[in-house]
Formats: sequence, C-alpha cells, structure tokens
Amino acid sequence: MVRVSGCELSSSRPALIYAQHVTRNFVIQNLNSKIQNQMTPTILIIDDDNRLNQLLKDFLKDFGYTVITATHPARGLKKMKQASPDLVILDIMLPEMDGFEVCRVIRETSNIPIIMLTARGEVTDKVVGLELGADDYLAKPFEPRELVARIQSVLRRTQQLADNQPITFERLTIDLDKRIAVLDGNPLDLTTNEFAALALLARNAGKVLNRDQILQELRGMDCDAFNRSVDIAVSRLRQKLSDNPKAPEFIKTVWGSGYVFIAN
Repeated sequence: MVRVSGCELSSSRPALIYAQHVTRNFVIQNLNSKIQNQMTPTILIIDDDNRLNQLLKDFLKDFGYTVITATHPARGLKKMKQASPDLVILDIMLPEMDGFEVCRVIRETSNIPIIMLTARGEVTDKVVGLELGADDYLAKPFEPRELVARIQSVLRRTQQLADNQPITFERLTIDLDKRIAVLDGNPLDLTTNEFAALALLARNAGKVLNRDQILQELRGMDCDAFNRSVDIAVSRLRQKLSDNPKAPEFIKTVWGSGYVFIAN
C-alpha cells in the first residue's frame, strides 16, 4: 500500500497504481453508489506539500470525488468560498497561519466537515483540533485508503442526518433534514460532530448511550484509549445549549456508563 509522509513521499506512481488495483472492487462499489445518489462530493485539500496534494488528488478521484487543492491557507479559504466543497482536509503545519487557526476561521461561518492532518500525531494536537470543531483527525504518515474510509464515514454521517422529521422538545427543536438545531427560537452554531451527537442523543432520549456507541455515530470506527472526541463533543454541546452539567436540562452524565438525553 501507499504510505504518505508529511515531509517526504517515498511512494512511486507504480505503487499508487497497484494500490488502486487491489481496491478495484471497492472503487466500483463506491462509484456505483455515487451514480445512484446523483452526487459527486467535492473535497478541498489545504496542505503546503504540493506533491502530497497531487498524490491524494489522483487517488481520491478514482473513488468518485472531485478534488480541489491549495498549498497556502489564504488561497484555501478563498477556494472554499468559491467552490463550496462538501469536506475539507486540513493540515496543521501550514505557512503563516496554522491549521488550528484555519479551522477556527472556517468555523466562524461554516459547519462544513473538517478532517485534520497532523504530522506529530500527539494527543494534544488531536484534542485541540476537535475542540476547535474538527470532525476527525488523521496522523501522518497514513494509508490513503484509511483517509478514504474517514472521508466516507464523515460524509455518510452527514447524509444520514438528512430526510428525517424534526425532533421537538419544550425549548429545543432539531431539524435533521436541514441540520439545524434551534434553542428558544435561536439557531445553534453546531459542527457536524456536535449536531450528529445531539441528534443521536435526542433520537434516543431517555436511553443511556455509552461512549463507544456515540463514537460509532461520530466516526464510524473504534476509538483508541486516548480518544476524547466524545467528551469534547458533549462538552461543546453543553456550552452551546447553556446546559449546566451539575444541574442538566438536556444532557446528563451517567457515571461509568455514558450520557443520556433528558429534555422534556
């Protein structure tokens, strides 16, 4: 398989072709699904490694994605406004403005899904990215096939939130079709992960969900022992819902078990 490094690409074009060949059946299934859904997701990659961008662009195009790239954060933000992509792949180590700052800028105006890339793979980098509103992260070096799986998981989660009837509580309405949550008549500014967590908890109101169940909804894959994405998403949700964890109105912590949605 092809491996990708933040500073060096040892993979050759023949290796990439071989990787594409061994995943042929998956590619065909994926493209058939895109044809049936009449949609071609657009992905924006913001990474200062132009060679990496081209490698990923070639690889992702064979999975039915339209790919736009930028090597500078300012150009990336401009392309995002122009192209309105379905998902952003964002490197942390960027010139002039790091990925954390770019993520913060994006979150000021958009809830577009973001997958962050980190060369160091440190837990602190992952936590900071998630706290800023990123939907997932991937440490370099990584297998391009794993990136495809992460992209599909995030986009599938976004799609699953559509075509559902609104869920209504006394103070809160969750419109799953429009992906909007309204508290006391005011729309909440939620990221994809935050909305997915809220929708999952609300759909299962009164039922305790453990962290693994919530994470499966958020990322579609198992977490490692240091993954705090669920706690971060719930913490950010509570802040935006003005929900006091010591006297909760919406999300209650069940110690040793998980979380339960308790709104009337």
